[in-house]
Amino acid sequence: MQTRRETLKHSAIVAGLLATTGLFPQYALAYNKPAFEAKSMADALKALGAGAPAESKDVIIVGPDIAENGAVVPFTASTTLAGVKHILLLVEKNPAALVALFNVTDSVEANFATRSKMGQSSDVYAVAIMNDGKALFAKKEVKVTLGGCGG
Repeated sequence: MQTRRETLKHSAIVAGLLATTGLFPQYALAYNKPAFEAKSMADALKALGAGAPAESKDVIIVGPDIAENGAVVPFTASTTLAGVKHILLLVEKNPAALVALFNVTDSVEANFATRSKMGQSSDVYAVAIMNDGKALFAKKEVKVTLGGCGG
């Protein structure tokens, strides 16, 4: 059994490692603030230095066809393409379109799961931004029966 002191020591080590790698969540919004405040996919991609998006069968988005509760809608975004820099999840009709941004390297499998709030039925996009600035996307329409963004 681990003592309290050992647990605190391990927690401090992990926190230090996270701080040096930039993985603390409170810094994520500040780092890409213009992207997270963007009202559209085009504005978010522009803020991240990506070009115009093109639809691709190599980018996959999985989510429900109908979300009974828009407050918690599960999604996965993935690709098997090499040379991916970011994977984004965007909800077109949300007040701020960009829901999640995952940084990817060749040593990271580009397969992420998260949950999003959706205030109304909308198209949801998974976008892979490549190292060369190309943006490839997949789209899924999700119908929301009970709004999660204050409605």
